[in-house]
Amino acid sequence: MQVGSLATEFSVALLGQLIGRGLRDIVLCPGARSQALALAAAAWEQQGRVRLRVRIDERVAGFLALGIAVETGRPVAVITTSGTAVANLHPAVLEAHHSGIPLILLTADRPVELRGIGSNQTTDQVGMFGSAVGWVRDVAPPVDSVGAASLAEEAYAAAVGTPGPVQLNLSFREPLSGPVGGLPPIIDTGVAQGHALPARQIANSPRTVVIAGHGAGPDAEALARSLGVPLIAEVSSGSRFGPNLVGAYRQLLDDVEFGGQIKRAIVFGHPTLTRQVPALLTRSDVVVHVVRGPTSDAYNPGHRAASIDAAVTHDGPTDDSPEGRTWLGSWVHSGRSILNADAITPPAPDERPGDLAREQLAVFREPVTRRLLVESVWGVTWPHDRLVLGASRLIREADACVPGKRIPVHANRGLAGIDGTIATAIGIALSSQDTDGGDSGITRVLVGDLTALYDVGALLFGGGEVRPRIQVIVGNDGGGTIFDGLEVAVTAPAISFDRVQYTPQSVDLRALAAAYGWDYRVARNRGELDEALAASNNPTLVEVPLPR
Repeated sequence: MQVGSLATEFSVALLGQLIGRGLRDIVLCPGARSQALALAAAAWEQQGRVRLRVRIDERVAGFLALGIAVETGRPVAVITTSGTAVANLHPAVLEAHHSGIPLILLTADRPVELRGIGSNQTTDQVGMFGSAVGWVRDVAPPVDSVGAASLAEEAYAAAVGTPGPVQLNLSFREPLSGPVGGLPPIIDTGVAQGHALPARQIANSPRTVVIAGHGAGPDAEALARSLGVPLIAEVSSGSRFGPNLVGAYRQLLDDVEFGGQIKRAIVFGHPTLTRQVPALLTRSDVVVHVVRGPTSDAYNPGHRAASIDAAVTHDGPTDDSPEGRTWLGSWVHSGRSILNADAITPPAPDERPGDLAREQLAVFREPVTRRLLVESVWGVTWPHDRLVLGASRLIREADACVPGKRIPVHANRGLAGIDGTIATAIGIALSSQDTDGGDSGITRVLVGDLTALYDVGALLFGGGEVRPRIQVIVGNDGGGTIFDGLEVAVTAPAISFDRVQYTPQSVDLRALAAAYGWDYRVARNRGELDEALAASNNPTLVEVPLPR
C-alpha cells in the first residue's frame, strides 16, 4: 500500500480494524486536522465496507450517529476535527451515555508540542466529556500503523461492553494526509458482545405491577404476562402491547382503589413521563425491584429499591388465583373504559337523505387537537414503520391516550432534551431503510415547534447524501406551551412568563422546508391531516397548527 503520510496510513488501518470488529457506519464532519480519517472513511465506503454519512454540523452528526446506533444496535464512529468541533458532540454524548447507546468518537487533535501554546483550534480534548465517556485514549502522533489493531479492539469492546460512548483522541502531525492506495485486507474478528449477567428469579406476589419506562423492551411485557399482573408501559418503552397492558394508567395510579393497593412494583427501563410513577416507587409500603438496562444510572427514586439487577426471570406458574385474576382484570378493564370514554370518535351518520355528505364534510373539517394529532400518527404507524417522539407536550399526550400496539417507538429520554430529535430520527430512518432493503416503511417524527426549530440544521442533506423516507410532523402552537402546565405559569407575571418560558415564535415553516429542499404539507383539520400522513418517498415537513 502506497500512502503519502503516516496520518493516512494509520487512519486507513484504524478504520479497517474497527470494520473487522463490526463497525458498519461512520458519520463525519469536515475539517483540516481530521482529513486523513475522513479520506480513509471515504475509501472504505467506496469498497462497500461501511456506510458513510457526511454532515457540516457536529451536533447534528452526533445525534445522527446516535439514531443509527439505536436502530442497528452496533457502535457508530463519529469523526471530527479539533477544537469546538469536539465540544459540539457533547449533547449527543450525554444522551448516549444516559441511554446506553454505543458511539466511538474519533476526535482529531494537535500533537503535544502544539498544545498549551495558543495554537489555533486547540483546547484540552481529553476529559472534555467528563464521566459521560467511560473509556478514553489520548493517542500520540503515529509513527506507523502497528498500534491500530489494539486501539480498535479496546475501543470497540469498551463501546459494546458499557455500552456507551468512548473516545479516541488522535493526534496528527503534518503532512495531515496523503493519497490512499490499495486498502489492506480486513480480518473479520467478529462482533464483540457484552457479558450477560445472571437473572434474579421473581416469584408470584399479590398486588404486583410491572412498570415499563423508556427502553424497557419486550421483556417487561413478557414478565407481566408470565406473572399475570398489570403492565404499566410508557409510550416509548417498547412494551406497550399485550393483554396485560393498562390504558389510562395515570388515573388508576391516582385512584386509592388501584394505585393505593399496590404492594410490589417491578421496574424496567427509565420512566420519565409522569409524576405518578416516582411517587409510587417512593412509598414506604411498596417493595420495588429494578431491572437495570444499559443506562448509566438505575432508576431508583428515593433510593428504595430492594434489588437492582441486570435481568429478572419468572419460571413459576402464572398467578391464576381468584384474587390474581381480579387484580389483573380490574386494572385492564378499568383502563380500557377510561380510554374509550375519552376517545375521539366521529359522529354517527344520520340516515336521512343528504345528511351523510354534510356529516362527512363536518368530520373532514374537524379542528386538529393534540389528542387527535397523536392518535392519528399512532393509527397510521405500523411495525414496518418507525416512530420518533420529541420531548414536548405531544409525547405526554400520546402516553396518556394511545392504545397498545407493537410498533418501533423511540424518544431521546436519557436526558429528555429537545436537542437532536430530527437528527436522531434521520439516523433511524436511514438505517432501517438500509437494513430492510427497501421493504421498510416510513419514519415519522412527531415534535413541537421549538423542538423542530432547535434541530433545524438536521434538515440539511448535502450533495451525494441519501434522503430517507421521513416525515417531520410539527405540532405548531407558537412556542413552549409545555410550560403552561407548570406551577410557574400561575405565579409569574404573564408578560415575563411569555417572554422567557413560552418564548413565542412565528417562523414560516413552509419557507423553511423549501430552503432545505423538503416537501411541505399543512394540516389544519382532520381531513388534511389524514391526507398529509400518507407515506411519501420524499422527506416531508408536515405543519399542524395547534391552539395554545
